[in-house]
Amino acid sequence: MNFEEIITGVKLIPLSSLAKLKEITSEKNYHKGDFLFKEGKINNNIYFIGQGIARAFVHHEHREVTFWFAREGDPLLSIQSYVNNLPGYENIELLEDCILFQLKKDDLEKLYNEDIHLANWGRKLADKSFVDTEKRLISRQFKSSVERYHELLKSQPALFKRVQLKLIASYLGMTQVTLSRIRAMR
Repeated sequence: MNFEEIITGVKLIPLSSLAKLKEITSEKNYHKGDFLFKEGKINNNIYFIGQGIARAFVHHEHREVTFWFAREGDPLLSIQSYVNNLPGYENIELLEDCILFQLKKDDLEKLYNEDIHLANWGRKLADKSFVDTEKRLISRQFKSSVERYHELLKSQPALFKRVQLKLIASYLGMTQVTLSRIRAMR
């Protein structure tokens, strides 16, 4: 996806506002296996994925627990760092070579103060992120592992071709063996 598609996918904005946003954006290329964010560090940047896929995970009881995946068009940021300027709790690892669009928080906040269209765009981006987080939380709390698997398979079928099964199993809150059994029942 190109930068314009990503931005207008969140909310349509005037071309003049889009031009201002482009001025503060830099395109970055990263490699599979790179860490964009590491737990315990402050990173105030926000990125959008033009190409590639990433995951966020935490270390828990000597294992990695994946709690979200991001793909083309999705934002990448450490909420704790971005909002509170505190060290983040998560690691964000790139699972493929990626093209990312980087925006620095200070530059973006300045534009929010100068341009109501961009301020409303930022609010809409936050709203979408809240809804996505709530959906993941509800799924994790109230659905069985089989239901979570089928929901993910229906909503993001390409994920199963792009991401290792052990990471998908972690995201779904199950072992890789359990995931293999569920997949065999289809």
